[in-house]
Amino acid sequence: RLDAAQGGHGGAGRDAPELSVRVPVVLALIALVLGVWTLNSPRRLRSATDDGVGDDGVGDNGVRAGAREVSVIIPARDEAHNLPRLLASLAASRQRPAEVIVVDDGSTDGTADVAASFGAVVLTAAPLPSGWVGKNWACHLGAQRAETATLMFLDADTWLSCDALDALVSTHAAVGGLVSVQPYHRVRRAYERLSAVFNLASLMGSGAFGLRVASRVRVAFGPCLVTSVDDYRRVGGHESVRGEIVEDIALAARYADAALAVTCVLGGQHVGFRMYPNGLRSLVQGWSKNIATGASRAPASRVVPSVLWVMAVAAVETAFIGGVIGWVTGGARPVAASIAWLAVTVHIATMLRSIGSFGAATAIVFMVPLVFFVIIFGRAMVLAVMRRPVQWRGRAVLTSTDRSGR
Repeated sequence: RLDAAQGGHGGAGRDAPELSVRVPVVLALIALVLGVWTLNSPRRLRSATDDGVGDDGVGDNGVRAGAREVSVIIPARDEAHNLPRLLASLAASRQRPAEVIVVDDGSTDGTADVAASFGAVVLTAAPLPSGWVGKNWACHLGAQRAETATLMFLDADTWLSCDALDALVSTHAAVGGLVSVQPYHRVRRAYERLSAVFNLASLMGSGAFGLRVASRVRVAFGPCLVTSVDDYRRVGGHESVRGEIVEDIALAARYADAALAVTCVLGGQHVGFRMYPNGLRSLVQGWSKNIATGASRAPASRVVPSVLWVMAVAAVETAFIGGVIGWVTGGARPVAASIAWLAVTVHIATMLRSIGSFGAATAIVFMVPLVFFVIIFGRAMVLAVMRRPVQWRGRAVLTSTDRSGR
């Protein structure tokens, strides 16, 4: 009886290692499938000078290049350090905008003087009316001042290639509605790499870049938007989303509800930006604001796969780290966990390459931005539940709304 019992325990012991070998591999496969499903070869903005564009000016995305008048509107609050690069890039464009309007939203750092030195039209925003968010108010004022039939809203921390302006208005002319660009994220300092998971999750949850793009996209990216004046007025413009903190998603929903197309592309080599270059504190505040106010607006059918992807990747990373620690302390080599980790790391590096200059090192130590993501996500949810404001650009931003819209 003792021998039989020992044999039975031995069989169970053999099953456990086999299971532990299979789990990391299965989790890696889940991560790869979910990654491809939600972020599969996203379309990039292309110009007439890019590869794949013929003599007729038509690229492989069906967009024809051509000069058209456009009003560029830049909402700016304490952006004197960012504006020179953006305004210089606009001045160097092959297609010059008809007008550049910088709306100074209560700046204290000489934003207006910098804008004027580049020849931009400078509007000083009136005091923020009750019920308005600062950026929405600035965009609204700029749109009212614009004199062309096409509007382009650019955040002050973006910049364009010399061909980008033409590519943007040409893309809009081809598809209509609202064209939205997620700029290529240029990383300069180590802490900025902590944005990697946030960037990936936002793109994966948008529904605009997967194997099956939603028939009516309801998500947009605020740093770069292009629309006609007619469509903008038809949906009510920024006035219709005046109290929305994540105005890009709310505005995209307005276009979708009006049966107008919302087209999302990546900036690639043509539209770039730096997110939260003013230090770790600004990065924490910015992502806390975005998560607490915007997470509930993304469709559940897209949020769930991106959340599962994060969980699968975290499990593979944990299995690999645990296996290495066990091996160092005298255990078996974590062969399966290492193979799973390598596959996931290559997968992450490939995705990161298309959205920013995060580099292979970020993929290798991906557990660090993963842990940071979980911490900030938890913090944002606590702020939302407790209805605590987040400080952003010197203003208290509410992270949730009640039924009366407050």
